[in-house]
Amino acid sequence: MKTIENLNDNPPSSMLYPGLFRSFERVRWNLEKDIPWNLFEKNKLTENQAVTIKMNAITEWAALPATEMFLRDNKHDSDFSAFMSVWFYEEQKHSLVLMEYLRRFCPHLVPTEEELHAVRFEFDPAPALETLMLHFCGEIRLNHWYRCAAQWHTEPVIKSIYEIIAKDEARHGGAYLKYMKRAINQLGETAQAAFSKVGVLMASASRSAKALHPTNLHVNQSLFPNDTVQSKLPEPGWLETWLDDQIKFDSGWEKKVADRILHNLSLLFNQSFENVRELNLFRKRILQELKKEK
Repeated sequence: MKTIENLNDNPPSSMLYPGLFRSFERVRWNLEKDIPWNLFEKNKLTENQAVTIKMNAITEWAALPATEMFLRDNKHDSDFSAFMSVWFYEEQKHSLVLMEYLRRFCPHLVPTEEELHAVRFEFDPAPALETLMLHFCGEIRLNHWYRCAAQWHTEPVIKSIYEIIAKDEARHGGAYLKYMKRAINQLGETAQAAFSKVGVLMASASRSAKALHPTNLHVNQSLFPNDTVQSKLPEPGWLETWLDDQIKFDSGWEKKVADRILHNLSLLFNQSFENVRELNLFRKRILQELKKEK
């Protein structure tokens, strides 16, 4: 996962999108040339494993409503909105490569257009800073989920695909981190309060009964409780089964996610957070400072 070392490549007043576009172009993979399709081994893929690939393909398709949300809630920020063109392209490409895998090797499991469209629903408006931090943490989590999934699978092609898209998620997290750094330069403690608030939540997943990822959080009050991306899937409960019983995303992996969130926030805030408790204390201090300023 990329950290903060390259955050100062651009001065705070400059646009980040042009540089991010160029850096992403340099490392972008090709669907036909960079996936080792010829290495497929049928005897190393089970039907249950293939179903999880289908569910991930549909989940990745939810970048569509997420992009619509980002564009709506960031009308004030054309630079970030332009970056969404890159993020959206790459996330939809993840869905596409997983569907291409199924098309070639398990065609009966290719998601239908109706199944894909089901995850496109409106998200309630939300504060832009909190949403940015939420998705930064989501990219960290996806990076680890896919790395863990690559280890679980024994079929060479899907192992390679998960390793490739895991690296994409890490790059996306690095890009969001640049925008977080810019927000702190511009908004100071207001941005720190928003980022630390969400950071406390997302680094405390071991205390939650469900996976803490944007696709598993409630986003439309009028549709509650069926207002998560996961609730719109053909098998709404698949995620917990995939994590707990199949790829075995255990406490060791969960600690890696929390540690990565705390590490990046330590660098971002020029503080040292060894655990969630220390981050929460920092959050409370920032809130007190903001109250004094009022």
